[in-house]
Amino acid sequence: MNYAYYGWKHGKVFAITEEYKGIRTPQDLYDALFDIWCEHTCAPRLRDQWSRENRTLGQCSVTSFLAQDIFGGKVYGILLPEGNYHCYNVVDGCTFDLTSEQFGEKALNYENNLEQFRETHFAKEEKRQRYQYLKEALKRRGSSKEPFI
Repeated sequence: MNYAYYGWKHGKVFAITEEYKGIRTPQDLYDALFDIWCEHTCAPRLRDQWSRENRTLGQCSVTSFLAQDIFGGKVYGILLPEGNYHCYNVVDGCTFDLTSEQFGEKALNYENNLEQFRETHFAKEEKRQRYQYLKEALKRRGSSKEPFI
């Protein structure tokens, strides 16, 4: 698979847990989530724009906190003009953003952003549920030979 997400070639990050079979690197996680991201895991305000051609749209916070579960590190947020934060991960000095492709060619600033906390994000019940769905789908994928759809 060709990778276009931010940070895919900026150093190596490895899983700190074996909870998710076959997930050792962010590339592994991206590959697995590529078949899991769906309209259901997309932020409600963006669902009408979500498509299989733009799978990462509206997936940033739930994906970033799941990546934090797997790789450790911290989640940071880029403040967007509409007032929302776009989340990404930093682990041992390596920055990666598995959902950056949703912005196309638009350059994002990955420096000097505020740390994001799951307690704040998951205060929204719908977001906590989307995270749980993504997490469980990833676990099911690892225990099955068939692709998750």
